Amino acid sequence: MDACRVNLSYLLDPAHWEIGAAYSIPTLILAHLGYTVLALLIGTVVALPVGLYIGHTGRGSFLAINAGNAGRSLPTLGLLMLLVTLLGLGLLPVLIALTVLVVPPILTSTYAGMRSLDRRVVDAARGMGMRSWQVLTRVELPMALPVLMGGFRSAALQVVATATVAAAVGLSGLGRLLIDGLAVNDYSRVLAGAIVVAVLAVLVDLSLALVQRWIVSPGLKGTD
Repeated sequence: MDACRVNLSYLLDPAHWEIGAAYSIPTLILAHLGYTVLALLIGTVVALPVGLYIGHTGRGSFLAINAGNAGRSLPTLGLLMLLVTLLGLGLLPVLIALTVLVVPPILTSTYAGMRSLDRRVVDAARGMGMRSWQVLTRVELPMALPVLMGGFRSAALQVVATATVAAAVGLSGLGRLLIDGLAVNDYSRVLAGAIVVAVLAVLVDLSLALVQRWIVSPGLKGTD
């Protein structure tokens, strides 16, 4: 019990939760979320249109399948070190490495969601005189949302868990607790970082689950 209290001392110390203080846990959480949101935005802007195009037209399906396999096999830390070597220290290498994590699950889930639709519904929409873009935005995309949101949630979880690598190249974020703690053998700080990252990942996923319930049509909720 005493060891447990010692291990949690950093996490439970009110001084480490001071709002606005440099390297306080709230400040590190905000930086961590900043990297996560930026990577998700960039990855979504890249992957969503491509996934919609492939799913709508059926062309280039190999790209969606292979992108998912390639994304899972890339070591994020190794990629980050390579990017730092090529581009130098800073935010850009971190964002590129995290965006590489985001693209495959969103691309593959968008494609899978579009191709899993009942084609009779799509044909009926075309038979009603809808143009191609209307079929995409009014029929296919809303019906594919459950699968698409599943991929987005998966991407968000991966980025929240992996954004700790930003600290390895001198940036902020919850990885500072891990890197700095290991540097001085302060395992209470390391444990605090691991716990906060895990809790943050759960909270992000729960928040996205609520968003999913809100934006997905009630008639489709049985499919997610």
